[in-house]
Amino acid sequence: MNSAISFKNINRLAIPAIIAGIAEPLLSITDTAIVGNIPNYGTESLAAVGIVGSFLSALIWILGQTRSAISAIISQYLGAGKIEEVETLPAQAIFFNVSLSILVLISTIFFVEEIFKLYNASGLILEYCVQYYDIRVWGFPLTLFTFAVFGIFRGLQNTFWPMVVAIIGAVTNIILDYVLVYGIEGILSPMGITGAAWASLISQLLMAIIVFILLLIKTNVSLKLRFPLNKELGRLITMSLNLFIRAIALNTALYFATANATEYGDKYIAAYTIAMNIWMFTAFFIDGYGGAGNILSGKLLGAKDYNSLWKLGKRVSTYGVGVSLILALFGFLFYDSIGKVFTNEAEVLDAFYSIFFIVLIVQPINGCAFVFDGVFKGLGEMGYLRNVLMGATFLGFIPTLYLCNFFDLKLYGIWIAFAVWALFRGAALIIKFRAKFLPLLS
Repeated sequence: MNSAISFKNINRLAIPAIIAGIAEPLLSITDTAIVGNIPNYGTESLAAVGIVGSFLSALIWILGQTRSAISAIISQYLGAGKIEEVETLPAQAIFFNVSLSILVLISTIFFVEEIFKLYNASGLILEYCVQYYDIRVWGFPLTLFTFAVFGIFRGLQNTFWPMVVAIIGAVTNIILDYVLVYGIEGILSPMGITGAAWASLISQLLMAIIVFILLLIKTNVSLKLRFPLNKELGRLITMSLNLFIRAIALNTALYFATANATEYGDKYIAAYTIAMNIWMFTAFFIDGYGGAGNILSGKLLGAKDYNSLWKLGKRVSTYGVGVSLILALFGFLFYDSIGKVFTNEAEVLDAFYSIFFIVLIVQPINGCAFVFDGVFKGLGEMGYLRNVLMGATFLGFIPTLYLCNFFDLKLYGIWIAFAVWALFRGAALIIKFRAKFLPLLS
């Protein structure tokens, strides 16, 4: 048996990847929990964090796809024993990605109110959205830089240092959230929702600084921009563009979900925000095995070891589904307690409890879909991933959502649509993996 796909090696990569992967959703989930318990206007603050979080996640996912492309190319060259041929690629890719992110940031700050009105935000919720976004948005390029460097480490088969950075960022954010949101009596006045935004921004800055230092001292990768352009830069940009379109499709689903939940009313968008933060947290948790699949599939493809690649797909999907079942069981065991972590508003909790069971039931489907998503990224199959997400969104999610709206199912409809969306993704990826690699087995 190839030691690369042993239980020990997969988990050596997956467990740190799980911890590193939940850094961004943990920042949002901490903000959600702490802001939701602000004594005055907690529901409005919670709704604003949810809306802004949805938009920022869209930007990060759309422009952060270079991470997966860098990881795939580096791991493939590592498997083929030709890593020196792509030594100039990381610096060129990061420069391209961060420059693009700054352009997007500048283009959004002049239209903040208009952006959140598209999410049906108004009144106090809109005011809080603007306050929160005007601070948090400056962490956007920092997060993209951090993610890109994480991709370099992943390509080099190292998930340990990204995990360390993620832990530092998460702990810093939690401490600063409590201090800045609630204040310190006699020392610091409570800052409310703006305190949560500053906590996230400072944490993102700290993570970017630390990951930059680690890249310099723990790898031979140079971030000095050198020419001529690397021969793989064109493929990296093509892969990133495919993932860019894919992320737009993904975030179209999130936009329709958030906009509809906002239109239903304050208690619904607040309950949706809690459920979505839990969904994201579990998604990134499961995606640790997707990360291991990403890292190892690229290396095995570069080495043309198709038998091990087939076994890898079976194993990481089994582990991913197993973890998702544990998460679902945990959710059912602490069903009531989980909601009360985020808010004490009875109406919000009632709305949340009414649909939380759907979030939990879909976890095993997510486990399969997210893991194979990672495997396909490692294989460089970005075009197929693009098509799958477009199909899942425009043929699965949106028609299901509007059918459910016709029957006035409100939050039930949103989460039924997400269940259809996840099922579409998982089935399409499994079918393609079997069709592509089963004939190549010796």
